[in-house]
Amino acid sequence: MSRPKLDRKIARPPLMMGYKPFGIPRRELSELYLHFDEFEALRLLDYQGMTQAQAARVMNVSRPTLTRIYEKARRTIAQAFVEGKMIMIEGGQVEFDGEWYRCKRCHRLIKGLENHVPCKDCSMYSDEELSPVNESL
Repeated sequence: MSRPKLDRKIARPPLMMGYKPFGIPRRELSELYLHFDEFEALRLLDYQGMTQAQAARVMNVSRPTLTRIYEKARRTIAQAFVEGKMIMIEGGQVEFDGEWYRCKRCHRLIKGLENHVPCKDCSMYSDEELSPVNESL
């Protein structure tokens, strides 16, 4: 029997909820899912330029596990590009550095309810407008 997966440490959720091909209406697209840990592996390795050993330490996983996460992320993105599919970023077995929320109206990312201030583009202001990112896992 394999051992249970440990939560992967993630600094914060991505600013966006996903990507879609330009010029194709959303209703005509099928979706692929990129988990938060896969996004984080791409961010640490490709965007920040860390080595796999450094990124594995940051995410609290072994280097071989990080390699598997990274390869799955690359395959998902390649499939979306080649097949013209939308990428939704959500889910996975992760642990954020705090409680994160997203505004249901403008999709702005907020760390903690104490940091919730009125959005400049939202006509209403209340905590009911916020959807917890941490609970969607």
